Amino acid sequence: MRNNLAPLGSALAMALAAAAPAQARPTGDTQALARAIGADDAAGTAAALAAGSSANAALAYGESPLARAIETQDPALVTTLLRHGAKPDTADTEGLTPLGLACERGNGAIVDALLDARADVGKSGRGGTSPLAICARFAPAGTVTRMLAMGAKPDSADARGQTPLMWAASSGNLEAMAALLKAGAQVNRVTPGQFTPLAFAIKSGVPEATKLLLDAGADISWRGPENTSPAQLAIYQKNWGAAALLVERGADLAAHDRNGNQLLHAAAAGGDKALVALLLAKGADPNGLTGPSRIKWVTEANFGMPPPPVPPTPPLLIAAQSGQTEVMKQLVAAGANTAFVAENGTNVVLAAAHGQSAATLAYALSLAPGVNVADGNGMTPLHLVLNGGWHPELEAMLRVLADHGARTDLPNTYGKTAVQAAESGLTTVRDVYNHVFAANP
Repeated sequence: MRNNLAPLGSALAMALAAAAPAQARPTGDTQALARAIGADDAAGTAAALAAGSSANAALAYGESPLARAIETQDPALVTTLLRHGAKPDTADTEGLTPLGLACERGNGAIVDALLDARADVGKSGRGGTSPLAICARFAPAGTVTRMLAMGAKPDSADARGQTPLMWAASSGNLEAMAALLKAGAQVNRVTPGQFTPLAFAIKSGVPEATKLLLDAGADISWRGPENTSPAQLAIYQKNWGAAALLVERGADLAAHDRNGNQLLHAAAAGGDKALVALLLAKGADPNGLTGPSRIKWVTEANFGMPPPPVPPTPPLLIAAQSGQTEVMKQLVAAGANTAFVAENGTNVVLAAAHGQSAATLAYALSLAPGVNVADGNGMTPLHLVLNGGWHPELEAMLRVLADHGARTDLPNTYGKTAVQAAESGLTTVRDVYNHVFAANP
C-alpha cells in the first residue's frame, strides 16, 4: 500500500530521486535519523532526535520517521519517536496513516503505542479503508476491541462497501469478528458487489468463521454474483468444513450452480468423503444429473462462443473423471447407477479414462467390464488415456488397460487407432505406450 522504490532498477530510482521536490530530500541531520531508524538503532535514533532532528521530518519519497519506524516492527523505535513529538496521524502520499500501516503490519504493541498517543481511529486512508478494518484483518483482536472503545465505527465501509467485519471474516480472525458483532456490526450487510460477511468468512478457509456468523444470524438464503449460494461458494473454495455447516443448516441440495452442478456433483469432484457422506445422508440424489452451464466464454481466442455443451451427467461419472475412487464407492453404496451412459456415449469407464488414476480406472472396469467401449466419437479408454498426455499415473493406467485386453487397432471416428495416436503424439507418451504394449501389438 505504501510507495517503495527499493525493487526498482538503480538507474530509475536515481532518476526519480533527482526529480523529487527539494523539500523531500533529507538534510544531514535528517539523514542521520533515517539511518538510525533503518538500522533499528534505538540509541542512535534517540541521539539524532536529541541533536535536533525533527521527529516529523520528511524522509525520502515523503515517508515520515514514524512510518519508517513502524516498518522495522520495533515498538521501542515507535515509542521513542512519539515521545519526541512525532505526529501519529500524518498520512503518507497514498493516504495511509501510521495507525493504518501499523494495523497492516500486525504488531499489536505498535498499534497500542499509537493508540496511547491518541491516534485518530476514524481517519481513513485512500479508498475509505479505516484503521479498524485493517486491524480487524491483520492485527491481534485486542486492538480491535480497544479501537471500538475509542469510538471507531464497527460498520464504516470503504469504497467497495466492505466493512471491518468483512475484513475480519476474510482472514478468519474469530476474536475480532466477535468483538465487532458485539459492537453492533451488521452480520448481513451486502456490498455493491453482492457479498456479505458470510462470503468473506467462507473465502477465509476457516470453517469456524462461517459457524460464528451463522450462529450470529447470517442468512444462508443470500445469493452472490451469478446466483451463487453460500454452500456453492464453500465448495468452490474447497472449504469443506464450511460447506458441511451450510448443508447441516438447510442448504438447497437440488439447486444447480453456474457450472450446472448440484452440491453432490461438485463435492464428488472435490473428493471430500465426509461432505459426500453428509450430502447423501441429507437426501442428495446419487443419480441426479447436471444441468446446463451458465458460463459464457467471451475471450478473443474462441470468438465469444460458449464452451462445448456437457450432457447431463451423474455424480458417479464426475467422481470417475476426477479420479475420486473412494467417492465412487460411496456413491455406488448409495445406489448410483453403474450402467449409466451419457448422451455422448460416455460411461463410467470412459469417464475414468480422464481421471489420471489407475485405481479409479481399475474400479470403473470392475463396475462396467468392457475395456474397448467407445463414446460417440469412437474414442476408447485407450484413446482417451493417450490423449491425456504424460502424467505420473500414465504407465499404471496403460497397464490396467493392457491387462484387461484393450485393443490397439480400433479406429475412432476420425480413422485413428491407438497405435497411430501414440506414434503421432508426445515422445514421452509414445515411449511409455511402447514399453507397456510391446507384448500386445
